[in-house]
Amino acid sequence: MSGKGNDLGPATVNRVMGIETEYGITVPGHPTMNAMVTSTHVVNAYAMAVSQHARRKARWDYDEESPLRDARGFDMTRAEADPSQLTDEDLGLANVILTNGARLYVDHAHPEYSSPEVLSPRDAVLWDRAGVLIMEQAAQLASAGTGLPIHLYKNNTDNKGASYGTHENYLMRRTTPFADIVRHLTPFFVTRQVITGSGRLGIGQEGREMRFQLSQRADFFEVEVGLETTLKRPIINTRDEPHADPERYRRLHVIVGDANLSDVATLLKTGMTSLLLGMTEDGFLQSSDMALQDPVKSMHKVSHDLTLREGLEMRDGRTITALDLQYEYLRLARKYVEERGGADAETQEVLLLWETTLDDLVSDPTRCADRLDWVAKLQLMEGSMSRHGLDWSSHRLQAIDLQYSDVRSDRGLARRLESMGKLRRLHDDSAVLAAVTDPPRNTRAYFRGECMRRFPNEVAAASWDSVVFDLAGEESLLRVPTMEPTRGTAEHVASVFEASATAADLVRALSTS
Repeated sequence: MSGKGNDLGPATVNRVMGIETEYGITVPGHPTMNAMVTSTHVVNAYAMAVSQHARRKARWDYDEESPLRDARGFDMTRAEADPSQLTDEDLGLANVILTNGARLYVDHAHPEYSSPEVLSPRDAVLWDRAGVLIMEQAAQLASAGTGLPIHLYKNNTDNKGASYGTHENYLMRRTTPFADIVRHLTPFFVTRQVITGSGRLGIGQEGREMRFQLSQRADFFEVEVGLETTLKRPIINTRDEPHADPERYRRLHVIVGDANLSDVATLLKTGMTSLLLGMTEDGFLQSSDMALQDPVKSMHKVSHDLTLREGLEMRDGRTITALDLQYEYLRLARKYVEERGGADAETQEVLLLWETTLDDLVSDPTRCADRLDWVAKLQLMEGSMSRHGLDWSSHRLQAIDLQYSDVRSDRGLARRLESMGKLRRLHDDSAVLAAVTDPPRNTRAYFRGECMRRFPNEVAAASWDSVVFDLAGEESLLRVPTMEPTRGTAEHVASVFEASATAADLVRALSTS
C-alpha cells in the first residue's frame, strides 16, 4: 500500500482509494421541482428505510475537515472561496452514514454516494456498483413517498451548462513532491479519456453543437491546476485534505473522471491511475517528459476526436496522438513492473486490459463495446441512426444519451446491455448486493460500518477519520480517531465487536487495547 514501502516488492495497483459520485436527478412532468428538495427526498427516504429501528440519526462530523488547504502550501481564505468549496459547513441537508461505510448525502442540487475506502481497483468497482443499487432503491422509495416520478442518472451533465462530478480519491505518500504529480499526471489525465470517457452527445458546456464526444466532463475544464471543483475546474485539483494522518499521507482528489457504468472502465480508470501514482512516488518517471503544450486545449481536442488520430502538441515540439501517449505510459508501466521484479495478479490484470484495449482502439474501436462506455453508447446511437434514418440532432439520440445512465435495472441502457451479456461485469449480483450493506473488511470502513450496524443509537457523528459516541453516563461525547486507513479492519477489531455487547463495552475495550 502507498505509504508503507511501495518501493519494495512487486509493483501493485493496490492503495487506499474510493469514488464519490453526484447523480443527475429529474422529475418528469414537474420541470419546476427544486433539485435540492428532491435530492433531500431521495436521501431521507433511503435513510428512513435502512434505519427504521434507530432512535437517532448520526450526523456527519465536519470538525476535522479543511477543504481550503492547498497542496501548493497555502490556505485559501473563506472570503475568497466560492460557497461550493465550503464543504466543511453543516447546511442541515440530508446526510446518512451507511453500514457499508459509505456516505449518502445531498451535495447542493444532487444526491451523492461516496464509497467506503477500499484497497484495490476491483473493490472500487464493487462498492461503486453498490452505490448504483442504493440510488435505484432510494429513488423508488422517494417516488413512492412523494407520489412523484423521481429518476436518477449516473452521468455528469444536464447538457444545459451544468456539470456534476465523479471524483476519485487516492492516498499517496506525503513525501511525493506535488510538482511531480502535476508534471506526470496531467498528460495522463488528458489522454486516458480514450478509455475512461462515458460518451456525450453535445459539444461545449451547454451541448449546443450536436456531435458525439468521448467524455462528459472534458468541456468543463478550464485551467491546469487549482483548488476549485465547480468553477474554473482544474485538471489537477490541489485540495490538501487527506482524511488521514497528514504527516504520512496526501489524498489526490481527481475530478476529471467520468461517471462510468462499465465495470471494466472503472477498473481501468482506478487501476491505471493508481499504477501511475506508484511510479510517481518512486521517482520512476523523472527522466520522462510528456508535457503537453496546452493541456486544457488538448483535453477538449481528445474528447472531440472520434477518429483517435488527431495530434497533440507537446512542449518539446513533437506531435503525438492520445493513443500513442497512452501506449508510452503503458510501456513505462511495464518497464516499472519489470524493474520491481514483477507485479501482483490484479496489477497484471490491469496491464493486460490496458494493452488489449489500446490495441482494439487502434485496430477497430467497436471491439471495445463490451468494456468502454463511450463505445457502447456510440454503437447504440449509430444503430438507431441507421435503423430510423436519424441525424445527430434527433431527440431519440438525446434520449439514448440520458437513458444509458439511468440507474433503473429495467430502463437503464447500460444495465440492459449487461443483462444481455454485451457489457462485461466483474462482480455478480450477490456480491454487489452484499456490498450494499457490508463494508470492506480490510480498511477502517469496517469499523465505521460496523459501528453504524451494531450501535446506531450511540453513534452521534462520524467521518472518514473518526467515529463519535454519545454514551449514557458520560458528560461529553467520545471521539474514536481513525486516522490510519488500514487500521480498524476486520482483522483488527472483529473480535472486539463480538466481545462488546454495548457501545460502552466497545469504547472501553478500544481504550485499553
